[in-house]
Amino acid sequence: QVQLVESGGGLVQPGGSLRLSCAASGSIYSSNAMGWYRQAPGKERELVAVISRGGSTNYADSVKGRFTISRDNAKNTVYLQMNSLKPEDTAVYYCNAEISSSRWSRFYDHWGQGTQVTVSS
Repeated sequence: QVQLVESGGGLVQPGGSLRLSCAASGSIYSSNAMGWYRQAPGKERELVAVISRGGSTNYADSVKGRFTISRDNAKNTVYLQMNSLKPEDTAVYYCNAEISSSRWSRFYDHWGQGTQVTVSS
């Protein structure tokens, strides 16, 4: 069993910052890509940012220059630093990780429970 637990969401004013964290725990042998997705009311879930085990990153155009994704492989944790937040960033943010539970196991996608980010004055 693998669990992903997110933290750091909340209410922030436009222009403010938040830092999300997602810690993976349980039966973990190795992890590949880790990332953040978000889903606003009435919209489909969308990719926000993803980072490879080696540190290569990819961002949605809407967050480039404002959000930074990073990871700590030793802690199986991924972070999302969000600056210059806008009302349109309001959504539930979900953590995703590709994790293998043993040397002989393939990598499976795992999801966190989501954390609410609300940007409003």
